[in-house]
Amino acid sequence: METGTIDVATLPGGFDLQSTVESGQSYLWRREDGRTYETDGLYGGSAWYATVVDGEVIRARQVDGRLEWASTTDAAPQLRELLRLDDDLPGIVDASPGDDLIREAYDAYRGMRLVNDPPFGCLISFICSAQMRVSRIHSMVTALAEAYGDPVEFDGRTYHAFPRPEQLAAATEDELRDLGLGYRAPYVQRTAEMVADGEAHPAEAREMTYEDAREYLTQFVGVGDKVADCVLLFSLDFLEAVPLDTWIRTTIEEYYPDCDRGNYADTARAIRKRFGGAYAGYVQTYVFHHLRTQ
Repeated sequence: METGTIDVATLPGGFDLQSTVESGQSYLWRREDGRTYETDGLYGGSAWYATVVDGEVIRARQVDGRLEWASTTDAAPQLRELLRLDDDLPGIVDASPGDDLIREAYDAYRGMRLVNDPPFGCLISFICSAQMRVSRIHSMVTALAEAYGDPVEFDGRTYHAFPRPEQLAAATEDELRDLGLGYRAPYVQRTAEMVADGEAHPAEAREMTYEDAREYLTQFVGVGDKVADCVLLFSLDFLEAVPLDTWIRTTIEEYYPDCDRGNYADTARAIRKRFGGAYAGYVQTYVFHHLRTQ
């Protein structure tokens, strides 16, 4: 076992672990007390959270201004990447519009960061997200990991990696439906098959221009523009992406009606500009989490 700490005070803009991993961005982290996505005022994340990346278990919690971790490897570099700990939050806030809603959201969840999840796990997670509450999405993704992912033993517990493409591709639709995926089951199976067969991989979108990358991702079964934007934002470093989910569409209707252009592409372009362009995805995530939890 390897352990370590990161002083939160050394991170630009601080850090809030719970808000980062329980804000609808990621479904690949699990709170070890079993209460993921239960809002209970646990600011900072003093419970242990865990994920498995490339076969390595990474556990983290936030206590007394420290981000503590325990892992099967030296997890400090991975935590910095997965949780974007080096992002300049003060600079991002300063570059964002200063209207009341955005400032209120930034003040309410100071220290929340975007995640940088592995692309395949992120893609499948958001295929599962259609018309679902965040807690239900998390349950589905957890069920997939426990049913098909590789088990990893660490510190007396068994953790499960998110399944590899070939593991999900080998599942039947009926098996996936039995896990609660419903009509999403064939989408998950076929998309996993596409990646396992080398037909396409979400990571290939990383080097494209933003709108080309979004179009590329929509070739996967069950992926429309909104899911594509989620994968771009939470996995592929497109910090300008603004997924137009129900919460953001309601936000546009109530606060920014002039950005509604009648179709996804034009509305997304308008709200990206209103949210400040390069870091519009940060604004979107803060506003989404603030309105959902309030």
